[in-house]
Amino acid sequence: MTDPAQTLRTPPVSALTIGLWVAQGALALIFAGGGVWKIVTPIERVAEAFAWAGEVPPGLFYATAALDILGGIGVLLPSLTRIRPEVTVLAALGCVALQASAIIFHLSRGEAADTPVNVLFIVLALFVAWGRHSKAPIAPRA
Repeated sequence: MTDPAQTLRTPPVSALTIGLWVAQGALALIFAGGGVWKIVTPIERVAEAFAWAGEVPPGLFYATAALDILGGIGVLLPSLTRIRPEVTVLAALGCVALQASAIIFHLSRGEAADTPVNVLFIVLALFVAWGRHSKAPIAPRA
């Protein structure tokens, strides 16, 4: 017979798990927040901060905003709700692809100085993908 106190006890939270939740929260805020900002702010205002925004077709600009929002939601919400938590890994890999594309875009424009933040986002997203895939996966709801 199982001791009731044992079944109610939750396992200790590891530093890895805390780090993953922090990284997921940060990515969600950065990506979803940035995407919403791009959509609600006139392109001319965004271009004051990011010159490229005023130099690409509006469709491309808004597509990146939509992908930002989807990535931001995807890296956090499935894990948080435990509904299809494996989507978190796919969303994190999508964020990696989006940021790799951003690096290529900036390098093609001679804007190498703008890429370190993209590299940081790639590292965070790869950490989430690795951690949620193999080291600290979230079990789906029963």
